[in-house]
Amino acid sequence: MSSADYLKNMFGLDGLTAVVIGGTGTLGGAFCDALAGAGAHVVVVGRNDDNGHERVRTIQQAGGSAEYFSCDATSKSGLDGLVAHLRSTGREANVLVNGAGVNSATPFLEITEEEWERILNVNLRGVRLACQVVGKYMLERGTKGSIVNIASVSAGPPLSRVYTYSLSKAAVLSLTQNLAREWATKGIRVNALSPGFFPAEQNKKVLTPDRVENIMRHTPMARFGSPEELAGGLLLLASPTAGSFLTGHNLLVDGGFTAMTI
Repeated sequence: MSSADYLKNMFGLDGLTAVVIGGTGTLGGAFCDALAGAGAHVVVVGRNDDNGHERVRTIQQAGGSAEYFSCDATSKSGLDGLVAHLRSTGREANVLVNGAGVNSATPFLEITEEEWERILNVNLRGVRLACQVVGKYMLERGTKGSIVNIASVSAGPPLSRVYTYSLSKAAVLSLTQNLAREWATKGIRVNALSPGFFPAEQNKKVLTPDRVENIMRHTPMARFGSPEELAGGLLLLASPTAGSFLTGHNLLVDGGFTAMTI
């Protein structure tokens, strides 16, 4: 077997369908590109129609297969519609990536109910709903699949200033491990991918100059990550071959950030 054939057999996703919720964002777009590059048909799910259609064009121009489905990650009816669409086209959901997320840096005593609810609604409720709705579809079809929940290095120990975000990501890890335990014998693996610091639209306001200085001091690689550097970890967790015995795991891609103390 050639090295190319070996790698394709190990990490290839030919014939599979990958649903990426939050696929219209910076990191979500990179997830879509990676999964399409590995051979999956990618369903780009999000609320930004312009970004969604552009992502599909980019994937198709590169020779991949993709489509866009407009859906709010926090809407059960929207997710029901997504499943109805998959069902009508005869597609399974072999890979589900829960990548929608929002953030805010607010002093603790200034956190409002609106901010609290908004962040928990997207970062936690959205993941729960997708796992329930799309996960149920996977179970009903007997799909041997993979769910990848996007967590964060802030899940624990938590990062300063981003109280609600850190709490939401810690809860995502707990949910991931619980589901992994419950669905392990049903053919569905559930893992988390935790990025370190990858500048994206949701965290630009958080990355003040003093914050960036502290991050660089605490990161052995002394730089931010690039979105495409998450591809390898994602494909490992998504692959039915390379990741076949991985479930309940939290894969950190953080340039060594969590390896440091002082």
